[in-house]
Amino acid sequence: MKVSIIGTTGYGGVELIRFLENHPHAEIATLYANSQEGKWLNEVFPHLTDIRDVKLAAFDLDRIEAESDLVFFGTPSGVSGSMAPALLERGLKVIDLSGDFRLHDPEQYRTWYGKDPADKKWLDQAVYGLSEWAQPSIQQAQLIANPGCYPTATLLALLPLLKKGAIHPRSIIVDAKSGVSGAGRAPSQATHFCETNDSISAYKVGRHQHIPEMEQVLGEWTGQDVLLSFTPHLTPMTRGILATIYADLTQDVTWETIDAWYREVYEDRPFVRLRPQGSHPKTKEVYGSNYCDIAYHVDERTGRVMILSVIDNLVKGAAGQAIQNMNIMMGLPEETGLPKVPVFP
Repeated sequence: MKVSIIGTTGYGGVELIRFLENHPHAEIATLYANSQEGKWLNEVFPHLTDIRDVKLAAFDLDRIEAESDLVFFGTPSGVSGSMAPALLERGLKVIDLSGDFRLHDPEQYRTWYGKDPADKKWLDQAVYGLSEWAQPSIQQAQLIANPGCYPTATLLALLPLLKKGAIHPRSIIVDAKSGVSGAGRAPSQATHFCETNDSISAYKVGRHQHIPEMEQVLGEWTGQDVLLSFTPHLTPMTRGILATIYADLTQDVTWETIDAWYREVYEDRPFVRLRPQGSHPKTKEVYGSNYCDIAYHVDERTGRVMILSVIDNLVKGAAGQAIQNMNIMMGLPEETGLPKVPVFP
């Protein structure tokens, strides 16, 4: 299977290269990066010296069609929405790591992203690629909207309880913390070392673009009117997301009951690991891997449940889940080409 990457020089793009170089059934055809056209890959990423001796190319529709079976977009939001339709019209499969095809409502995209939306035809056709929950649809898809990093951690944690009707759908609070790589590779004052080191800060409070994505998916997939409060925080680490989620319970349940519900859903899913009672996951324990580790705690005093979910934002939150979705689309075991052991310490 020949694959190309458009938007190679971001963190998501280079993670795709890392996984695809070790994938037994995929071969990278061409790497595209308009901003770095003509540069050698190892000029942009010296750590890839001796891995791939290739020049980065500018977008070329005819070349992509001739060389590729599937195309990944690792571009900023607002790019794939205008570029991907031409590839789709020529029959290529597309997996988009940006937010351009996640929201069904074009006006929601315009409001939350501040950009022009993709054509409604493709918004309606795109399959939201939360691998553990959408496998049948992913298998038949031509266009995958790869989930955002915060939504991946949050949705995997919340869906089992919402599907059981065990929590009030308008009581959900998501307190999430991310490493600086989640902001992308382009430098800014907010991600400058002196601004982030020895500090933690909330950002985009009440206006983060992942809010409508999470509410849309939770509502559509559970049939409930979901409204959540979400606050992201920037932490002085490179990778990782920890989402701490609070919700009011609708019934008296024990930890054992909740654990049984989660195991019913995730027991045979290779990239979701459920923690035993009293064990709480850390971002370091999934570093560099495609795992999502989940723990839960029933607070009998307040009548709430607390769920902790950790992922590597560049892997399960981006490139790793994209490879997982490619495997599902192509009828391969979903673990193919993805590392089994996290990097530790």
